[in-house]
This record gives sequence, structure tokens and C-alpha cells, in this order.
Amino acid sequence: MAEQRRALIAGNWKMYGGHAWLDQARAVAEALRAEPARARVAICPPATLIHRMVESVEGSGLLVGGQDCRPEAEGAFTGDVSAEMLADAGATLVVLGHSERRTGHAEDDALIAAKADAALRAGLEPIVCVGERLEQRQAGQALAVVTAQIEASLPAALAGRDFAVAYEPVWAIGTGLTPTAPEIEDVHAAIRAALSRRFGPESLRVPILYGGSVKPANAAEILRTPEVDGALVGGASLKAADFLGIIRAERRG
Repeated sequence: MAEQRRALIAGNWKMYGGHAWLDQARAVAEALRAEPARARVAICPPATLIHRMVESVEGSGLLVGGQDCRPEAEGAFTGDVSAEMLADAGATLVVLGHSERRTGHAEDDALIAAKADAALRAGLEPIVCVGERLEQRQAGQALAVVTAQIEASLPAALAGRDFAVAYEPVWAIGTGLTPTAPEIEDVHAAIRAALSRRFGPESLRVPILYGGSVKPANAAEILRTPEVDGALVGGASLKAADFLGIIRAERRG
């Protein structure tokens, strides 16, 4: 990992969690107070929990983020949340372009780029997700697909700003399947090259995270893979013990 960038371990709670789940975040926060992590650590809970989580983990170094945002700052968009609203609730990051949004909500690269612009406007750090479907992997198209997503999903305004890219092969999310370390390395190297073409030397500051069935048992191997600068963690981030296992594995990566 380049000296200019620091690893990021981010938990994506997806549509899980009520008030009682804040105990899991508090447990992570207490562990970080006792033993600060080498990586930055974040949890992205449902929007309904952001403000309460920020208050619950204050002073621990645990960052809190959102899972999506609307490109517009405000308007007649029932049920949507703007980047400004996330920031007002205390979020400092936001996940954008997750495959569940790309697939389930038909989000394309242009929309994700607009959301990234919105995140910057609100002072949030975007985590932009990319990744191929199983049939694209089997057809040998993984690198081309991910490179195209990088080129079209990252707006020019990101140059010189703090952001991260998360590689999440769609076929590995929630399935228990993971690519091999060489497969991950190949894609991350392609992402790094695409970032370099788009943003020049400044791209060395951008962490590239791996996501897709990351758990304590495989985290150390994944995190020691070249060009892997952290993880975007789904199900394993819901329980403090599992999430802390991944955070601690980063020290060994």
C-alpha cells in the first residue's frame, strides 16, 4: 500500500438494524478506544440510525457513513435522502453505486457519478463501488467491465479529493464465494491503472477496498493482497466480534 494512503475498513449494514443494534457499534467503538486500529474504520448503518450512532460512538475514532444519496440537495423526492441530509445527521462518508443499487434500482454510471458530485458538495467522502456479474467474469470481461465503470462512475471533480473505490464482484456478495487472491490482485491492479489514467499521480492517495463475502476467516489473506487497501464488509459487519476480527486482521495483512 502506498505511503500516501491509509487503509479503510467500512461496514455496510444494508437494511438491517434498529435502536438495539447500536450496542454492536458501541462495542466496536470501545474496542477502538482500547486499541486504535491501523486502518480507518467506518460503519454505514441505515439512515434512521446515523445520528444516534454518531452520538453513541463519539470520541472513539469510528466513522459513520450513509449507504446512498440523491444527487439533488433537496426537492420533491419522497423517501430519498440527500448528501446534505446525511452530513447534517453526522455522516462523513457515503457508499455509492453498490451492486444492489445498480441492479435493484437500475442505477447507471452517470447517475453514480452525479451522486459522487453530490457527496463532494456536502463534504462527504464517497466510496464508489464497481464489480462484474458472474456471466461477465466467466466471459473473461471482468477487467473491461470494471475499468469502464471506473471511467464513467468517477466524476472529474474527485481529482485531489478524498474518496475510495470498492471492488465488489457481484457474484461474491452474500454468497460465501470469493475470488482467488490472484484474481483480486488482477482487478485491483486494473483499477489502480484506470485511476492513474484518470487522475494522474494523485490517484496514489485513493484506497481500493475489496468487498464480497469478507469475513474473519479470509480477511488476512485478502488484506495482504497487493493493491488491497481495506475492505467493504457486509454481513460480517453486523456483529461486533466478526467486524473486529476483520479490523484486527488488517494489522496482519
